[in-house]
Amino acid sequence: MKQLSIPAAFIRGGTSNAIVFKECDLPERAYWDEFFLAAMGTPDPNGRQLNGMGGGISSLSKVCVVGTSEHPDADIDYTFAQIGVRNATVGYNANCGNMSAAMGPFAVDEGLVTPQIVDGQAIVRVLNTNTNKILHAYFDLDDGLSAVDGDYELKGVAGTGSPVRMAFQTPGGASTGRLLPTGNTKDILDIPGLGKTEVSIVDAANTVVTVHAESVGMIGTELPDEIDANAELMEKLELIRSHAGAMIGFGETPEEVSRNSPVTPFIGFVSPPQDAVLMSGETLPAETGHLTARILSSGNCHRALPLTCTMCTATASRITGTIQHEVSRKSEHDKEDIIVMHGSGFIDINASVYQKNDGEWFVEQTSAYRTQRRLFDGKVYVSASSVPSSAKVKIPNAAE
Repeated sequence: MKQLSIPAAFIRGGTSNAIVFKECDLPERAYWDEFFLAAMGTPDPNGRQLNGMGGGISSLSKVCVVGTSEHPDADIDYTFAQIGVRNATVGYNANCGNMSAAMGPFAVDEGLVTPQIVDGQAIVRVLNTNTNKILHAYFDLDDGLSAVDGDYELKGVAGTGSPVRMAFQTPGGASTGRLLPTGNTKDILDIPGLGKTEVSIVDAANTVVTVHAESVGMIGTELPDEIDANAELMEKLELIRSHAGAMIGFGETPEEVSRNSPVTPFIGFVSPPQDAVLMSGETLPAETGHLTARILSSGNCHRALPLTCTMCTATASRITGTIQHEVSRKSEHDKEDIIVMHGSGFIDINASVYQKNDGEWFVEQTSAYRTQRRLFDGKVYVSASSVPSSAKVKIPNAAE
């Protein structure tokens, strides 16, 4: 049986990789899931995705779709899909901040938009359809295409590149509609088999449920592989995540959250800044950052940190009363970047967070620098037997 092929690019955005499609090359939306699963090689009970483009962990199992936008404040629409590894899940209820850094450059390189030029830099306004939030991408051009070479070092990615500044506009309530989904800076979950657990639930760019590292038996500097291999810890974190998710509407029950919303809300633990050995073997001194974080994505500890979740963590560290605020080294002034330490290094986040006269917390903008690079492009092949709908739907620009 012949294979089907669809034009696509394979792109690194930040510390993630994804297949990137132009929306005009895909079939209608109802048929996306089976094409994405087949392209990634999911489901794979071995957790390796060898029969597809996935890399066996959540940060390497992603799909992005880009098209021109009709929104008055956006140039392009960008839809993100988090693809499961072992299980056949396709999640659309969250954005990937790392891959978002590659969407403006992709649109320019593909000729989908002509960017505005301000102070010598291209600006592309991106509507993330998952969260209905506007992102501004600022980047250099090189002969009319997005610049790749540069001297910016992104921790967790070998080498250097040309920076992309991603500015998320009013990111509060991206998933739930509220910066503090429960209205509280901290909540107590009473979980059967686990007992009372203190959490902070914050939704800024993405929803993250956070606990103190010590409350789940961790120091806070454990490396991702060690965390993934700790079955008791992973089970405990999923219990906390699913119960918090049910509390804020990601499912009727914790079981439903685990089954139907395996990505969001995210779960993580934080601790004060402390000396830590990185995945590279180098030591990161405590004085480098403001706080330490480890965050899970689709059942894996992220090898760096999801950018949107880092923005959420940084935002929360500026909100008095949260767990993140409790562990964070206090900034000298409100405009100082917040540095979040992780297993591969650190991420600098600029967050404009303030409390209104009525006491409500508000996030005006969060921003961070990423790098991006197109790794290859051409056609993604999927076997016809893995996409049953291919016999009854038209795939634009597809070939057999």
